[in-house]
Amino acid sequence: MASTRALALTRALARPRLAARARASERARARAWSIATHGPWNTKPLMMTEELYAYVLGKTRESEALRALREETSALRGARMQVAPEQGALLGLLVELVDARRVVEIGTYTGYSSICMASAMRAGGVVYACDKSEESFAVARRYWDEAGVRDRVIEKNGDAKASVVELIEEHGENSFDFGFIDADKRAYMEYYEALLKLVRPGGLIVVDNVLWYGKVADQAIDDKQTVAIREFNAFVASDARVSYSMVPIGDGLSVCRKR
Repeated sequence: MASTRALALTRALARPRLAARARASERARARAWSIATHGPWNTKPLMMTEELYAYVLGKTRESEALRALREETSALRGARMQVAPEQGALLGLLVELVDARRVVEIGTYTGYSSICMASAMRAGGVVYACDKSEESFAVARRYWDEAGVRDRVIEKNGDAKASVVELIEEHGENSFDFGFIDADKRAYMEYYEALLKLVRPGGLIVVDNVLWYGKVADQAIDDKQTVAIREFNAFVASDARVSYSMVPIGDGLSVCRKR
């Protein structure tokens, strides 16, 4: 009886080691495949540990209003739809770099990204915030006021594809400086094509969730949203109409400059 218990204990203790070896073996196979397909990794990929991410957050500029919004959103359904603070900081920087006067956001949720972008604009700039959730807009409005950007945000409540068509009809093609896509993943291609009409040459189109929590790299995962993002990523990577970089920040941002 004692020997049986000892054997069971030995097996239980061995399982984590075996699992770790299996993961290491899988990583090694993935690296070997990548090197054979894409060339050498001269710089080893950086693993974002919780300690390292805490360091990044500590060096990320975030206003009191944004911090309060992040804390309130953390208790809401779908909290992970909110952009990460470091993504918001990058969005604001990109808006500032192109001196955007007109920005369209497809997928506003509780307003974090719209605050980041509106805060980076000069007086007179406008963010057109497109979403179909009145519940989300109700939260966003409070924080637009708290952040002092309410006069720079125009709500477009309803279907985002229809909202973009309306903006093209109202302002014309090539009339916006910046577009941000963070909505229905299966509609990314439609949003992207619509923004290519709306955004001017030299303007930016930024797309969130292009790494989709790592699912895009796991070929065993084939749900509709993951497949849609994989197909979108493959398309944009070879789209000659834009200059392009996939940035592994947050859940992945694709930054496209319309040529």
